[in-house]
Amino acid sequence: MPSQQRSGPAAPGPGSDGSTPIRATFASDFNVARDVQRRILAAVITHRFDDKDTFAIKLALEEAFVNAIKHGNKLDPAKHVHVDTTVTNEQAEIIIEDEGPGFDRCCVPDPTAEENLDKCSGRGILLMEAYMDHVEYSKGGRRVRMIKKNNRPDAKG
Repeated sequence: MPSQQRSGPAAPGPGSDGSTPIRATFASDFNVARDVQRRILAAVITHRFDDKDTFAIKLALEEAFVNAIKHGNKLDPAKHVHVDTTVTNEQAEIIIEDEGPGFDRCCVPDPTAEENLDKCSGRGILLMEAYMDHVEYSKGGRRVRMIKKNNRPDAKG
C-alpha cells in the first residue's frame, strides 16, 4: 500500500557506523505494520541476534503496533504510526509513536492481579516490559522506546 506508507527504502542499507536505520510513517493499518515489523526483524537477523532475542523483539513489536493502532489511534486510518528504529550489532532500539490521546502507564491495571485475570487488557504492555531490556513511555504515553541488547557472546563488533 504505497499510498498509505511513507518510509525509507524497502531494504535500508547500513548507516556509516554499521547500524541499520529503519524509519516509517504509515496510516493505522495492521498489514503495513507487519511489513515494517518484517523489515526490522530482517535487520535484527542481519546483525546476528540469537533466536531468543529475535523472538523477544518480534513479540514486543507485535504488541507495540497493536497498542499504537488499536488503542492509541483507535483504528482511525487518518491517524499515523511513526517508527524510528536503529539496529546495531550491540542492540536494537525501537521507537513507536501514535497520534492518539496517550495513556498513563501507572493507571494500567496489573493483568496478573487476581481481580484482572479475566480482563483482556494490559498483557501487551506486560509482555513488552518482560521481553525487552528497557521500555520507557513518553509524550503522554503516545511514544514507547524499547531497547533489546544483543546477548550473543560475540555481539560487540
